[in-house]
Amino acid sequence: MSEAVVGSDASVLSCKGLAKTYASGPLNVSVLSHVDLEVRAGERIAIVGKSGSGKSTLLHLLGGLDAPSAGKVLVRGKDLTSMGEAERGRFRNETLGFVYQFHHLLMEFTALENVAMPLLIRRVPRADALARAREVLGQVGLAARVEHVPGELSGGERQRAAFARALVTRPACVLADEPTGNLDTHTSDAVFETMVELSESHGTSFIIVTHDLALAEKAERILRLENGELKPAA
Repeated sequence: MSEAVVGSDASVLSCKGLAKTYASGPLNVSVLSHVDLEVRAGERIAIVGKSGSGKSTLLHLLGGLDAPSAGKVLVRGKDLTSMGEAERGRFRNETLGFVYQFHHLLMEFTALENVAMPLLIRRVPRADALARAREVLGQVGLAARVEHVPGELSGGERQRAAFARALVTRPACVLADEPTGNLDTHTSDAVFETMVELSESHGTSFIIVTHDLALAEKAERILRLENGELKPAA
């Protein structure tokens, strides 16, 4: 059983007994087993582990992008695993943000339009969505780049725009999968500092999966995924 649980009345995301097994021909391959985790409001957690240890799988389960074989995931006290697909999609849009190693910005749209997209999907009036996107882009240092398309932005600027898109809905928690893995050290540090500022100003929690130990050491808590279990890093 994992020892990664920290009790808190301000828990925004938690899982209990989370497990994932995949069928591989005649065999069942266990990737995760009995993962317990509790994330407090505004907390920044780094998850490290070897390649293939299941870090991305865990992030997908926590974000409701995949279904666990056992256990449940609670976000703001609601069980993601008990929701239907449509309800889960709406709830995910309202409560969670996602950032990946590659920005996944839509190349034909401006930074402003890309960041506004989650709100537009929610059917927020376009003027309100763009105003909110402009505000968040300013917070990540891109106020002068809002009308630029991704091809006109540097790698660090694109990743900042991706963070802005994840934060535009004011999520309870942002799930970040190798968010600085495609950046140089200087740009990675700048992006992380932006993450800290936004975490502190918005009360947003971050769960960061990373191979970068220097980045992980900047988090408030480091957990290691090993043999399917999540444990405090030594």
